[in-house]
Amino acid sequence: MEGKQHEQPRSRPSARAGSAVGHADFAVTPSLAARWQVLRDIWLRHLREAFALETERRTWFNWLPVAFGLGIAAYFAADREPLWWGPAAALILFGAAAFSIGRPVARSVLIALCAAMAGIAAGQWRTERVLAPSLDRISIAKLSGYAESVEPRTGDIRLVMLVTAFGTLDAAQLPQRVRITLRQGTVRAGEHITLTARLMPPPEPARPGGYDFARDAFFRGIGAVGSGLGTIERTPPPWPAPVGVRVNAAIDEARNAMTERIARLIGGQAGAVAAALVTGKRGLISEETNDILRGAGIYHIVSISGLHMVLAAGSIFWLARALLAFVPMLALGWPLKKIAAFLAMLGASGYCIFSGSEVATERSLIMTLIMLGAVLVDRPALSMRNLAFAALVVLALEPDAMLGPSFQMSFGAVAALVAYAEWHRHRARTDGVEPGLVARLVRTVKLGLAGMFITSLLAGIATAPFGAFHFQTYNPFGVLGNMLALPFVSLIVMPAAVIGALLYPLGLDALAWWIMGLATEPVLRVSALVAGLGGSTQVVPAFGLTALACLGAALLTITLLTTWLRWLGAIPLLAGLALAAQPVRPDIYIDREGNGVAARANHGNLAVMGRPGAFVLAQWLKADGDNRPSDHAGLPSGATCDASGCVIRMTHGHSVAWSRSPASISEDCHRASLVVTPLRWDGACKALMVDRRTLDRYGAMSISVAAEGLQAKTSRNPDAPRPWSRRDSQRPEPPTVPTRAAISEESAPDPTLDLRVQ
Repeated sequence: MEGKQHEQPRSRPSARAGSAVGHADFAVTPSLAARWQVLRDIWLRHLREAFALETERRTWFNWLPVAFGLGIAAYFAADREPLWWGPAAALILFGAAAFSIGRPVARSVLIALCAAMAGIAAGQWRTERVLAPSLDRISIAKLSGYAESVEPRTGDIRLVMLVTAFGTLDAAQLPQRVRITLRQGTVRAGEHITLTARLMPPPEPARPGGYDFARDAFFRGIGAVGSGLGTIERTPPPWPAPVGVRVNAAIDEARNAMTERIARLIGGQAGAVAAALVTGKRGLISEETNDILRGAGIYHIVSISGLHMVLAAGSIFWLARALLAFVPMLALGWPLKKIAAFLAMLGASGYCIFSGSEVATERSLIMTLIMLGAVLVDRPALSMRNLAFAALVVLALEPDAMLGPSFQMSFGAVAALVAYAEWHRHRARTDGVEPGLVARLVRTVKLGLAGMFITSLLAGIATAPFGAFHFQTYNPFGVLGNMLALPFVSLIVMPAAVIGALLYPLGLDALAWWIMGLATEPVLRVSALVAGLGGSTQVVPAFGLTALACLGAALLTITLLTTWLRWLGAIPLLAGLALAAQPVRPDIYIDREGNGVAARANHGNLAVMGRPGAFVLAQWLKADGDNRPSDHAGLPSGATCDASGCVIRMTHGHSVAWSRSPASISEDCHRASLVVTPLRWDGACKALMVDRRTLDRYGAMSISVAAEGLQAKTSRNPDAPRPWSRRDSQRPEPPTVPTRAAISEESAPDPTLDLRVQ
C-alpha cells in the first residue's frame, strides 16, 4: 500500500513533465511574432553598434556637405526666390535647438537642417552676387568692349568681352559680358574693340530637363552670345580698363603664346592636345580628335581638373623633395616633406591661374590645397574628411556648380577612390618578412597594374550615372582606355609639362615639349584603337532626376559609411537602376524657336520636320536613346512634307503638323491633332496650337501621347521666373487652348494638352 501510494505520486510528475516538455517545445518553436521580436532585437543591437562605431570614427561629419548640397538643390528647385530672411531665421532657430538639446540623434538631425538652410542661403548669396542684366531679344548693333579672353580655334576665334556699349542700350540694360565668335580678324586680350555683332539671349534648354546654358551663362556673368559681323576696329575706351581685366588679359596673352609654341613645336593633333593639357586652351583640338577621346573614355584628360592638378602638384612635390634631399644640411635638419608640400601648393595655384581658373580647375585646386595642407599639419592627405571639407568649401563659393556634371563626376570619382584607399589601408597586413629585390619589383609591377585597373574601374562606375544623365552616353571600354593611356599621361606627359613650364621663361623648354609630344602620340593612338572597337560609345535614353537621386544616394552611402551600413546603399542602387532602365521617352519634341519638330512615327523612331539646329537635334536624339547623328539622311523618314510644312502620322490615331505659312496652318488645323508653327497665329484652330506666343511663354516642349490626351513638359515656367530664366520685356498673353466642343466630329482625335513645367 505504501509502495503504491509512493508510486502514484511519481506518475503525476510524469504527466507534468510531459506538460513541461510541451512548453519547452513551444519555446523551441515559437510563434512568428516571437521570432520577429528576436530578429528585431538582434538587428537593432547590430544597428546601434554600427551607429556607435560610425560615431567613434567621426564619419557623420562627411555627411555635412550632403545636407548642404540638399539645401542648394532645394534653392534651385524652388518656384521663386526665397525671402532673404527665411533661411537665416531657420538657421538660427535650428542652431539654437541643436545647441540646447542633449540627445545625439536629435542634435545630428538639427545640425543637418542647419547645413541645409546654409545651402539655401549660399544659393541666394551667389545669385545676388552675380546678378546682371541679360539681353531679352535678338539684336544686331555696334558692340564695344574689352576683350577679356581670346581662344583661337580651328576656323574661328571665340572671345569673351567686357561690354562698354551695345547699340542704344543704357547702362541698366547692358549685359556685363558677352561671348562672341569671329570668323575673321585677330584680337588680342586686353584690347578695346568695336564691331557689328548679332547677339541673342543665352539659349535655354533644347528640351525639358536638358542642359541649361542660360543658367550657366548667368552664373558666369555672360548676358548674351552671338557672332561678330564685318571688320574689327581698335577704339579708345570710354573708361580705363579695370585692374582685373588687365591682369586677366596679361595671363590670357601668356597662355595663347605658350599654346602656340607648344602646338608648333610638337605639331599635329598631338601638339593641340599637349597644349590643352598645359594651358587649358582646347580650341585647336579637332572635333574628330574630341570624338576619339570621348569614345575611349579619356576625354577628361583635356579638361584641366582633378587628374591634372594632382599630377602637376605631385610632380612638383616629388621634384622639390628630391632636389632638397641632395643638400645634406637640409635633408638632416629641415622638414623636407612639408617644404615640398608648400611648394606644391604654390605650383598648383600658379597652374590654376595660368590655365584660366575655370570652375572645374578651381574646384580641383581647392581639393588639392586641402590635401597638401593636411601634410603640413601631419594629417593623412588622402582621407574622406578632407574630401568632405573640400566639397563644403567649393559648394559655399559656387553653389551652382553642384548642378553640373563636372562637380558630380569629379567628387563622385574621388569619393570612390578615397573610400577604396581607406578600406584597403585598414585591411593591409604584413608578415614582417622583407622580400628580396626581385620580389619587390614583381610586387610593385603587380600592384601598379592592379591599382590602375581598380582605380579606372571604380572611377568609371562612380561617374557612369552622372555621365549617362547629363550626356546620355556610356563608354563601356573606358576602363581599357584609361589603363592604356593614363600611364603615359601620369609618368611622362605631365612631368614633362611641369618641367617645360619651369624652363619656359628661360627659353630652354623645347626638349621638354618634344618629350611630351612623344608621349602624347601613343595616347592618341591608343584612344583611336579603343574608340574604334564596336560599341565603344553607347547612347542611353535620358532618365529622370529621381533615378539620378537614387543612384547618387547609393554612391554616398557606400563611400561615406565605413561599417556594414554601407551595404544599405544597395536599396537606392537597385531602385535607381530600375528607374533608369525604364525611362519615360516623350513622343514629341518641339524646338524652343519653333524651327522644327521631332515626333515618333509609326516605325517607332523619331522623325524630324523643319530645320532644328544641329545641337538641338542631337539633344533630342540622345535623349531618345537614338545613336543616329544629327545629319543622318533617314531622320525625315515618316514625315510627309511639301513646301509649306510637314505632317507625321503617329500611333493612337494622332498626327502632328509643322507649318510655316498661314495657308498650311489653316489646312493643318482641320486634319492634325497638334499644329506647331514658328509664326504667331490668331485665327481659329480645331487642333491644339503651339505658335510663337506659346513658345515665347513656355520655351522648348516635350509631349507624351497618352490615352487621356497629350501631356507636355516645358523648359520654362512663366509664372515662376528665376533670375537666370529668360524675361521678355512684354510677356505675351497665354495661348487659348481649344475646348472639346470646339473640335468637330470629322476632325482629328480630341487630345488635351496638360502643361507641366520640368
